[in-house]
Amino acid sequence: MRYLDTAATSPVRPEVLRAMWDVYAGPPGNPSSRHELGMRAGRILDDARARVAAALGARPGEVVFTSSGTEGDNLAVQGIALASRRGRHVVTTPLEHDAVLNSCDALVRLHDARVTVLPVDGDGQVDPSDLDSAIRDDTALVSIQHASNEIGTVQPIAELSAVARRHGVPLHTDAVQSAGWLPVHRTELGADAITIAGHKLGTPVGIGAVVLRSGLRVEPLLHGGGQERGRRSGTENVAGAVGLATALELLAADGARRARAEAVRDAVIDGVEREIPGAFLTGSRTSRLPFHASFCFPGVAGEPLLLELERRGIACSSGSACAAGEDEPSAALLALGIAPVIAQSAVRLTLDGTETQNDAAAIVRSIRDSITALRALA
Repeated sequence: MRYLDTAATSPVRPEVLRAMWDVYAGPPGNPSSRHELGMRAGRILDDARARVAAALGARPGEVVFTSSGTEGDNLAVQGIALASRRGRHVVTTPLEHDAVLNSCDALVRLHDARVTVLPVDGDGQVDPSDLDSAIRDDTALVSIQHASNEIGTVQPIAELSAVARRHGVPLHTDAVQSAGWLPVHRTELGADAITIAGHKLGTPVGIGAVVLRSGLRVEPLLHGGGQERGRRSGTENVAGAVGLATALELLAADGARRARAEAVRDAVIDGVEREIPGAFLTGSRTSRLPFHASFCFPGVAGEPLLLELERRGIACSSGSACAAGEDEPSAALLALGIAPVIAQSAVRLTLDGTETQNDAAAIVRSIRDSITALRALA
């Protein structure tokens, strides 16, 4: 079975497991405890924090460990908005992960916030001038993802951050999909908050991080012992933090991985567009995640296509794994101007960077044969 769903979750790296096992196999210790074993755990956690900070172009004190990208997005969006002295207005896009969009909904329902959803063009990109026009005196936060999990489009975050900064408004970016594949440095992107998730990078599920710029006011969502400098209470996942640091370092050291993924991605895109009449790429062709190819296949329903592809040895997705089981067309695809019936034919293929050109040809053949079989039945 070819696994082409790394945007949902990636294979766990053996090196990450070994690094985590060294923590699990060592003596127990809570980083908040003041005895020697607790302080030892604290030192391990501090070292992991410094390594994650270095990978993300941040200071160690700006890194907050979380349980997931979802928790990081909730902390950034709700925490920054609730702590803002400007007001309760949030600017975002229709392409965001549900963790961001539902956090905005919670602010509206529970805290009388207002949300402006920016338009996107046919490639899914935000125009910085639209952001400039949307920011108001009471805008507390701008939240725009670095790259889309559904369509792969990469946003011009540095430009958008500059716009927000001119207005004195913090910008949060969900970099869950881009971390490890694209440079995600806080100072280079200009973002005030950045979310990442370990299981997209090669760690087990259960660890993530959010970078929060020094001095940024954030209302904690979890209350307890005041861990993570009071921003996220709860005993820290020390082994998970070590795994996250290790995964980020491994990806940074593997410069050939991105080139391999881009070459295979382009071969798949070219092959699908050449061999399957009517098929078209969703999202930007040029400003795109290196490992991501997503298509619509008019005249074919998405779910039967996924089943047919799995029968032929390909495991992939129709979009966000967090929206699995929904029958409604993707709001992200509708925002691009794609008709609902066509949006329901969407398929997403996401690579891990180990595939070859032979794999690309086999993937294209499997998609072509699956489409042919389903169209014959129709």
